[in-house]
Amino acid sequence: MSRAADREPAVMMRPAYRVADVRAAEQALMATLPDGALMQRAATGLARRCAELLADRYGRIYGTRVLLLVGSGDNGGDALYAGAALARRGAQVEARLLNPDRAHAGGLSAFQKAGGRVADAVPATTDLVVDGILGIGGRGGLRDDASTVVADASLVLAADGAHPPIVAVDVPSGIDVDTGNVEGRAVHADVTVTFGVHKPGLLVGAGAVHSGLVELVDIGLTPWLRGSPALVMPTLEAIQANWPRPEINDDKYSRGVVGVATGSATYPGAAVLSVTGALAGPAGLVRYAGSAADAVRRRHPTVIATDRVADAGRVQAWVCGSGLGTGERAAAEVRSVLAAPVPVCLDADGLNLLVDGSMSGLLRDRSAPLVVTPHDREYQRLAGHPPGGDRVADALELATRMKAVVLLKGNRTVVATPDGQAYVNPTGSPALATGGTGDVLGGILGSLLAGGLAPEVAAISAAYVHGLAGRLAAADGPVTADDVAERVRSAVRLLWES
Repeated sequence: MSRAADREPAVMMRPAYRVADVRAAEQALMATLPDGALMQRAATGLARRCAELLADRYGRIYGTRVLLLVGSGDNGGDALYAGAALARRGAQVEARLLNPDRAHAGGLSAFQKAGGRVADAVPATTDLVVDGILGIGGRGGLRDDASTVVADASLVLAADGAHPPIVAVDVPSGIDVDTGNVEGRAVHADVTVTFGVHKPGLLVGAGAVHSGLVELVDIGLTPWLRGSPALVMPTLEAIQANWPRPEINDDKYSRGVVGVATGSATYPGAAVLSVTGALAGPAGLVRYAGSAADAVRRRHPTVIATDRVADAGRVQAWVCGSGLGTGERAAAEVRSVLAAPVPVCLDADGLNLLVDGSMSGLLRDRSAPLVVTPHDREYQRLAGHPPGGDRVADALELATRMKAVVLLKGNRTVVATPDGQAYVNPTGSPALATGGTGDVLGGILGSLLAGGLAPEVAAISAAYVHGLAGRLAAADGPVTADDVAERVRSAVRLLWES
């Protein structure tokens, strides 16, 4: 089978850089350009996206009303220059200056020469709002004056009676650009037009929610970036490149054999869901071990089912934990799985059984990869504290402590490695916030591990496809874990057909 264990995990991924690295790259690039050229590049891209939004929604640019919320930094300058470009195309553009004495002089001059008007208050009607209050240098939530203006703008209606779209300049004002944390009020954008490179706060945590659709404008910054990205986000092409596919000489064993030790007589559904996820992955054979064997056989007759891990036979990877319970039998099965010299994905009850430290020796002695997949409450049990505003740092902390790849579940699932790499999944959906979907994710992940993927690649690939399956399921109405499990094959087909 075509495998990706030795491929570079970051191939075709979107890197996100911290503020300090972006600032350094901007300074290096500006030293090679005429004064103001970099801002003009950013403003041109911003104006183009705003014009597209106006044309798509209202069928025209001429005569539409645009409101700029302008702060004192370079983001305010970007907004003013973009406003000038829109005014030259016939839009009626007003700028609400939060600090008129500190507004970008060149941008304000160009704006007024193009016919833009400075407003003393937020107007009652506008067709598009542009947030140029704070840039990447902003810290904490919005101050009182900015918060009031943003609150007023959120009440404005467009000419069609609906709320106008809000476009953030580079970053939504009020988010922590490095972490995605939001303290206090922040702009909730429909579209964020970011410049040069992605920033972590646009991709993770509450910041990702506030950013809406993120669109990157190339301003020539990439060659000047130094250091490692704070995190990377996979593209569809990256998942396609890494997903194992059968080759002509493969058999069921060469494709990979995954062992599934999940569920119980009390929770047979967890076993069925995780096995369904595993069968949709690249592995050629699934072996189930547990007291829900009869339920698995009835639903999936191709699965080789036994009552215990010790009787399951040879596998290339294990997924273990969901629905297992926390009694002595469950603990014995987790010990057997951890003692196996193959990659392991541990979830749910498997994680809860680690908390008392009784298996620390097994964890310490393992040489094969371990992937753990906690949600926030499981994370708190393992780490001793809940995830905070910096979910990437929290996931990296646990990965280092456990010497394991951590998949921290959430709307933007974070995957962290012990050596400091971090990934974020862009396909998350509220539809996945229902019981049992994590069981499906574990099965997919285990199948990818058995298929030969490196643990971090398996984790981010599983999260990506799991998210796609959730979106497909949501298209038909309210979602259950069964719905998600049944859509995984369709999500994989999207990879193959795109």
